[in-house]
Amino acid sequence: MPETLDAIDRRILRALQRNGRMSNVELANEVGLSPSPCLRRVKLLEDRGVIDQYVAVLNGPAIGLGLTVFARIWFKTQDAETTNQFAETVRKFPEVAECYLTTGECDAIMRVVTTDLHAYWRFQSDYLMRIPSVQSVKTDVPMETIKRSHELPLL
Repeated sequence: MPETLDAIDRRILRALQRNGRMSNVELANEVGLSPSPCLRRVKLLEDRGVIDQYVAVLNGPAIGLGLTVFARIWFKTQDAETTNQFAETVRKFPEVAECYLTTGECDAIMRVVTTDLHAYWRFQSDYLMRIPSVQSVKTDVPMETIKRSHELPLL
């Protein structure tokens, strides 16, 4: 069941999505609270699981990971054992930034981050295609990033 958030909670979450390193004093000033109640609210949001984690978002090309591709995966069968085995295997691959089981044309879609196209080709042939449940993989290579955000819309 979704959490009920009041206007102050939403302001806190918007601010932290923009800058998770913001000090509690800065956050309190931005959302219109004094520091102690602000810290209590943040702690409650963390305890309730609304705030899942804090991370540093890295610039892939700056650390040598300049290629992002989207791989569409088709399974040999769609039973629970196949799906579970696929999920367990994919979770071990650091190149897979995101992976979703899907409805529609393919069975799963993943965002893969590597150094270049050759490195992705090696990853696909050495790892993805060797997963027993995978029948085929089709890869989409984006030409340009139009929008990239980690912020969720807080309506």
